[in-house]
Amino acid sequence: MDRPDFAQAQWGVKVASLDTGAVLFSRNAEKLLKPASNAKLFTAALALDRLGPDYRIKTSCYASAAPDADGTLHGDLLVYGRGDPSFSARFNTGNYSKALEPLIDAIVKAGIKKIEGAIVGDDSYFSGPQYGAEWTWDDLQNYYGAPASALTCQDNVIDLSFRPGAEVGAPLRIQTLPSTTFIVFSNRTETVSSHAENRIRIYSPPGQNVAYVWGQMTTNAFARPDSIPVGNPALWFVTMLRDALAERGISFDGPPRSVNWLDRQAAPVDLSRLVEVASAESRPISEIVRLTLKPSENLYAQLLLLQVGAHAKPDARNTEAAGLAEERAFLAEAGIDANSVRLDEGSGLSRTCLVTPSAIVQLLTFMAHHRSCAAFTNALPIAGVDGTLRNRFKGTAAAQNIHAKTGSLSGVDTLSGYCTNRAGDHLVFSIMLNNYPETPAAIPGRAAVDDLARAIVESSTP
Repeated sequence: MDRPDFAQAQWGVKVASLDTGAVLFSRNAEKLLKPASNAKLFTAALALDRLGPDYRIKTSCYASAAPDADGTLHGDLLVYGRGDPSFSARFNTGNYSKALEPLIDAIVKAGIKKIEGAIVGDDSYFSGPQYGAEWTWDDLQNYYGAPASALTCQDNVIDLSFRPGAEVGAPLRIQTLPSTTFIVFSNRTETVSSHAENRIRIYSPPGQNVAYVWGQMTTNAFARPDSIPVGNPALWFVTMLRDALAERGISFDGPPRSVNWLDRQAAPVDLSRLVEVASAESRPISEIVRLTLKPSENLYAQLLLLQVGAHAKPDARNTEAAGLAEERAFLAEAGIDANSVRLDEGSGLSRTCLVTPSAIVQLLTFMAHHRSCAAFTNALPIAGVDGTLRNRFKGTAAAQNIHAKTGSLSGVDTLSGYCTNRAGDHLVFSIMLNNYPETPAAIPGRAAVDDLARAIVESSTP
């Protein structure tokens, strides 16, 4: 930490014994620093505490009446979401076609064969903006800045594959995964000769379902993957659902459409007066938390915060604010100083989120004795094994030893979690590096964080 490369940076570190509670090392542990995705530790702990590891999120399909004897549903089919993120290939070993199967099977089982109306996606269960507070506009261009919606499908992004055209001068071929026409492409790309440079740029305006693509690929280039967020998640959900139902032989009389919380302010709907014709439940919260922390999924973290907010205050004008209020109550129960945690949203993508290393160590210590301890610790990446730590610490004493959450933003690298040191003592630690402008000649910030983590593992408790 005292290397000249870090003269302009700021370190915050705390190491404590889980066995005795003794603080073994501390530097700037009470300073507020940017946690990046270490903020997800707080969201995951909150969700497990307030909802429980076995809780499942329900998605319902409503109609004015049950289908008749011929399987005809007279009127619209209202798909009402409550924030289930598991309609995704990520929960189905990468299989896009299985993402919506639970809901599709439920609709088919209900005997519906024809819908004399439209399929309507309703994501009004969450109120307020679909983006986390203080997310920057350029993040919204990327998969990690996808909007959060009570109706979420395929992580609210469309995966892309770019391939060179058939000949020099031809535009690139763009494949969407899953296959869809939901996004309109303005393809301004070109296939070039094999000695040229490959470069592709994408601009997708937030809230719109259009993508501008320019750049070039050589004729002999391999396929290049990318992803873009969708502009209207609820409409994306029911569009994909309608297409899948059509393959099962179910027909509709109208195009899919969506309504949000603002629409419901103007035209409320009384669900108790409708018939629930089908429903599907999410994977348990423990699995959602695992697929939040191990790959560091921003969308899922934000959805978990919103889920807690909706449970705590169903009629809140801003679900995110309700979730943060419940988080503050949880932190007080965990004995964490309110002034040491200042989170704006659930993922840590916000550059204004601030946390102290001491607060993180206190949270991790609290969760080590929590009734949901197993679900929490099992969700953390394991050094050299999986998640965001799968390629770090290989061949060292830290491999398969450190269970910790990573975090990174520009100039920020963090790592917080659990390990066992050389003496066999169980430790909890938080390493936070901030304001580090990396240059080609400087030590990489992540490498320095890893050096420090290995030193903790290889230490002997005084």
